[in-house]
Amino acid sequence: MKISDAKTTRVTLPLATPIQTSIHKMESIGCVLLELRTDEGLIGESFIFSLNGARLRAFEEMILGLSHHVIHQDPHSVSSIWHRIWQDLNPSGHKGVGVSALSAIDTACWDLIGKAANRPLHHLFGACRDSIPTYASSGLWLSHSIDELITEANTFIQQGFHALKMRVGNADIHKDIERVAAVREAIGPSIGLLTDANQAYTVKQAIRFASTVEPYDITWLEEPVAAGDLFGHAQVTQAVAVDIASGETEYTRFGLQAMIEKRACDVLMPDLQRMGGLSEMIKSAHLASAHHLPISTHFFTQYSLCIAGSAPNCISVEHIDW
Repeated sequence: MKISDAKTTRVTLPLATPIQTSIHKMESIGCVLLELRTDEGLIGESFIFSLNGARLRAFEEMILGLSHHVIHQDPHSVSSIWHRIWQDLNPSGHKGVGVSALSAIDTACWDLIGKAANRPLHHLFGACRDSIPTYASSGLWLSHSIDELITEANTFIQQGFHALKMRVGNADIHKDIERVAAVREAIGPSIGLLTDANQAYTVKQAIRFASTVEPYDITWLEEPVAAGDLFGHAQVTQAVAVDIASGETEYTRFGLQAMIEKRACDVLMPDLQRMGGLSEMIKSAHLASAHHLPISTHFFTQYSLCIAGSAPNCISVEHIDW
């Protein structure tokens, strides 16, 4: 089997209503869809995205600019393809748009491998489970009122979710504490409640918030401080009893390795688009396991399930209905 063509399509997914975190305002999601067509008729699929479609042409051009590394190649040579692209990216850097394009190509190759074998990828990677806890992450935004938070939380519970993620990160942390308390009271003690600050807090604010909401049985506080402040992450992690989750903004296993070395969090959150595809996601899961750290995959629910199904240290996946 050889890859004969790479086709991209740009699409825009408008959101029903604008949503907001402490650092994002979103009205739409822009995606670049990738199809790798083969001489045997199989099509490997993947996608990468940007909020509000920002720089979507750059993502598409980077994918097309790297596609010569897969044309006329057998997708089973995915490791060789990955490393050739990695070397090609060296002059422009191993982060950002380049790694995202690599992720799309690598994931589409794995899609072809699974389709050729007619097996789910977690079986090919070595299955460890057939189901995984999944938390609702498509709502409970910072822009919602408390009444809207409670209504939406109950909707997720009715859909069957046993855990929900809400965004925090107000300039006044008392507002965040009030909102967490209200949601916990509304959903009861049996539903998991996760919080995500989206990098909004200072170290002292994060420590104060996490310490105050501890009685509300918070599963974790995600990205409490600036993503690049690994020392700050470590300070928060060491100071509070609530677990700290982070890593979605890091690129490849080398970014996660830096977090591990700094002891920056309790739960690592690799993101498929920033990791460099499924090949690198597998390595990242194993790297975390070697340090006795759990992972919880960020976004990309449908693709991340094969990691969750083959990595014993994966504790959950995130569900976004986009």
